[in-house]
Amino acid sequence: MPVLEPNPPNGQKKLLLVLGAMLGITVVIAVIASIASP
Repeated sequence: MPVLEPNPPNGQKKLLLVLGAMLGITVVIAVIASIASP
């Protein structure tokens, strides 16, 4: 079973969206922290 399918089922799509959101939030926090640090 491939990790990324062209047309993933609804459950996998939702999981992918949650993982993407977590990754995005982590990146945003890292950028803000690097800017805020002296």
